[in-house]
Amino acid sequence: MNQPLHIQQIDTRQQDVESVIEAFREKLSPRGDVVSEAGRKKTIDVFGEPLTPQQVVQKICGDVRSQGLSAVLHYTSQLDQAKIEADTLRVTSQELTEAHRQADPSFLETVRRIRDNILEFQSAILHEDVSLSPRPGVTLRQRYVALERIGVCVPGGAAASPSTVLMSAVPAQAAGVSQIAVVAPPTPFGANNPDLLATCHEIGIDEVYRMGGAQAGAAIAYGVDGVAPVDKVVGPGNLFVALAKKTVYGEVDIDSFAGPSEVVVLADKGARPDFIAADLLAQAEHAPGASILITWEDNILENVLQELTSQVACLSRSDLTVQSLQDFGALIRVANIDEACQLTNLIAPEHLHIATSDAEQLSSKLRHAGASFLGYFSPVALGDYAAGPSHVLPTGGTARWASGLCANDFLRSSSVIQFDQPALQAIAGDVQRMADKEGLTAHRASIDIRL
Repeated sequence: MNQPLHIQQIDTRQQDVESVIEAFREKLSPRGDVVSEAGRKKTIDVFGEPLTPQQVVQKICGDVRSQGLSAVLHYTSQLDQAKIEADTLRVTSQELTEAHRQADPSFLETVRRIRDNILEFQSAILHEDVSLSPRPGVTLRQRYVALERIGVCVPGGAAASPSTVLMSAVPAQAAGVSQIAVVAPPTPFGANNPDLLATCHEIGIDEVYRMGGAQAGAAIAYGVDGVAPVDKVVGPGNLFVALAKKTVYGEVDIDSFAGPSEVVVLADKGARPDFIAADLLAQAEHAPGASILITWEDNILENVLQELTSQVACLSRSDLTVQSLQDFGALIRVANIDEACQLTNLIAPEHLHIATSDAEQLSSKLRHAGASFLGYFSPVALGDYAAGPSHVLPTGGTARWASGLCANDFLRSSSVIQFDQPALQAIAGDVQRMADKEGLTAHRASIDIRL
């Protein structure tokens, strides 16, 4: 018999939902000052004192910057319990080729189809140079140039993530990035995972390193012996990876400072409860992951709860998923559609599934979401794995101002300005007056000398 599932149920007509959402956000935020007892013991063992995650990352990044490869190998040994040497840090071309040769052919076909889907979408949205001549003798251009080299962080703790390689690296390839370095921890789900290595080989990535955590983020940002520095670091990871990306930002670019995954499902009376439950479980499975249902239909909540209880028992990670649902799940009854939209915009979720008959129309009222999935047959897993847009998305309410990763994030723009002499003469007075107002005589002189 299935055990009862204790997930929060909220009726906004009687309860304050905003405080509940804020509590979720606080618990899920990637802060660097929260230490579990296990984490405290680990830091004492490695560093000799109970450092916070932020202090751990600052120490690791500082050591990698000053000591280089030796620090990377030291922390890989201490934190990942893996003995990696300088000559085994990089996965060899033979290992990549062999993993590809032994891979399931149907899996490689899936990789190719997904790559093509991503390339098609990302190429279609790619910025193009703009040139205009607003007046005779004047040419103005906005030019886009691909970054030369980027690094992709791939997690390798609880599950293998070949999809992360596809969703992070293929948009960069669409933009024209010529060098892509992948880092993954030296674990069975990381850089030692055959499917991950086969995926890298299939899409043309031959630079894969056996390192993870903060030391990997620092190594590709700063550069160490055998690993050239990158221009941008992208990809998901745990708290230490997120904090490392935050630390190296400014030295290099990063995609985002991301936290755990989240979904909001908006459902009307036409939405199937079993579909809704499956979507909520798919996010809770990340453990932790926030899974929130918002509906204005009474019967939906009870039926979804029954489906959650039934379906979760069949999952391979059921214990973790149940804990995630109970800690970060909510079934919310609102008064009407307008309130549902207001609440969703307040949450600004990473994933928004609009499971309604008028999803396209309703989406116009929903401004803040990392990615939106419209209708009954567009589950979030499509975006996670195969549709085309990247699954690297803003979390923790940052979708109010942040965007998901795309090919354009791997482009750098610059302006190009060209005037002939008559055009310069026509605009010279404006430049001279502005220079005079600001007291910058050399600026004015650079105009005067040409007249």
